[in-house]
Amino acid sequence: MTDEVTTAKTPIVMVVDDEVLNLKLITAMLKPQGYTVIQANDGEECLEKVRQVVPDLILLDIMMPKLNGFEVVKELKAEEKYSLIPIVMVTALQDVNDRVKALEVGADDFLTKPVDRMELRARVRSLLKVKAYNDHMVNYRQELESEVRRRTVEIQETNLKLAKAHEKLRGASLETIFRLSRAAEFKDEDTGAHIISMSRISARIAERMNLSPATVESILYASPMHDIGKIGIPDRILLKNGPLNEEEWTIMRLHTVYGGKILENSDIGFLRLGEVIAKTHHEKFDGSGYPNGLKGRDIPLAGRIVAVADVFDALMSRRPYKKAFTMEQALTIILEGRGRHFDPEVVDIFLTDIDEVLRIWNSSQAEHSSELSDTLKASAGR
Repeated sequence: MTDEVTTAKTPIVMVVDDEVLNLKLITAMLKPQGYTVIQANDGEECLEKVRQVVPDLILLDIMMPKLNGFEVVKELKAEEKYSLIPIVMVTALQDVNDRVKALEVGADDFLTKPVDRMELRARVRSLLKVKAYNDHMVNYRQELESEVRRRTVEIQETNLKLAKAHEKLRGASLETIFRLSRAAEFKDEDTGAHIISMSRISARIAERMNLSPATVESILYASPMHDIGKIGIPDRILLKNGPLNEEEWTIMRLHTVYGGKILENSDIGFLRLGEVIAKTHHEKFDGSGYPNGLKGRDIPLAGRIVAVADVFDALMSRRPYKKAFTMEQALTIILEGRGRHFDPEVVDIFLTDIDEVLRIWNSSQAEHSSELSDTLKASAGR
């Protein structure tokens, strides 16, 4: 038996033969070439030692006790871990059928006894090069797969962070829009709830009309700015406790123009849509609205949607000039305006989905009341 201690750089050759003389002879031919040689006396010992130290090449006798060479090859090639080890059958058998059988079970080459030293060294050197190349390719594939997995995890983590950042930015943007939209009406406590509920109802109608998710989101962002032009309307008109006269109505109608001016020429999509909504949410389906008297589908769809949501919420809410209407009264007015004030299709979808609309409206009122209560408590604390 030879010393089985090896280094990572030294090729390991296992010689398997039940004849001690053959083991010593082949070992003597290989050791001077710088190979580490491991010996095994039969097939079972070969399998046991392979599982302890995986060789780079096996020189295997066929006719052995316990397990013959064919059985050893078949078992090794069946295990993925050992399937790439080159196996050279070293045998005195000359029968073609034996060689065919050896190839069928997975043998890679043959040497005929008595072994020629030059042929042995040439075959071993050649097969070790093949083994080294196969090992390189396996390692390269494993490294590549590992790198792909690592990069995939990095991409997934980055996408998750981007999604969270986008959602945080989306929430911050929507809150900013709500707060800036309140600036136009901050003297009226009820308008805070109004811009929340009408924007959510508008988005719900858009969703039920099968508009794209991006369009639904844009309407959610843009609709709170529908009355931003009221910042240019004098308080004596905006907060008047009673009906407006003709002159006052003329001034009040200008909030649509002012809103369009405030939002015009933006490169941001929902701000451009906000401009459209600000200018068209008071247009009427029969052409009697303002500021441009647009009619039917000449009115942009976003304006037609917001018109229904805006009027419904205004009817349901208290204002300086009126009390809140009951739900039945508000729905009756919406239905009576179908085809005159409002787009019939938008009204039909709104009424069909009224349970969800009311849930949104009630939730918005409760949310605003809670926020207002917190603000009052904070003020009292100071």
